[in-house]
Amino acid sequence: MRHYWLLKSEPSTFSIGDLARAPHKTTCWEGVRNYQARNFLKAMAVGDLAFFYHSNAAPPVIAGVVEVVRAAYPDYFAWRSRSVYFDEHSSKDNPRWVMVDVCLRNVFRRPLPLEHLRTVRGLEKMELLRKGSRLSVQPVRDREWAVILGLSHAAR
Repeated sequence: MRHYWLLKSEPSTFSIGDLARAPHKTTCWEGVRNYQARNFLKAMAVGDLAFFYHSNAAPPVIAGVVEVVRAAYPDYFAWRSRSVYFDEHSSKDNPRWVMVDVCLRNVFRRPLPLEHLRTVRGLEKMELLRKGSRLSVQPVRDREWAVILGLSHAAR
């Protein structure tokens, strides 16, 4: 059974355009350093789909869709002392953090702004729209997925 997710990235760090230019339009989704978000990464399976969300942008938007092409594996950036994602408590023998690989499936012609999503019937309980929600990886319910895909097609 396929599951749906939302992955946040600041476009100044890594944008959907960066992913489109990556070899095979594929990258690892590294650097998640929140336990709940990490557990969501661990729950992802090959074939799951996720919205690519530009956070800390003007305006923040859902920019497209990615597919999980490799399930969770140790985030080796945590072991590299020069990495911004270094964690001295993580090791090869006891990895604390994981990452998945994602491949670009679709860039929305018109990204969907957060403020517009707040007005859409059917998204009232979406984690992204919940006050105080800051998770960089979060689940998306089947109905929410369908509503947002419908909006992306209507925006063409």
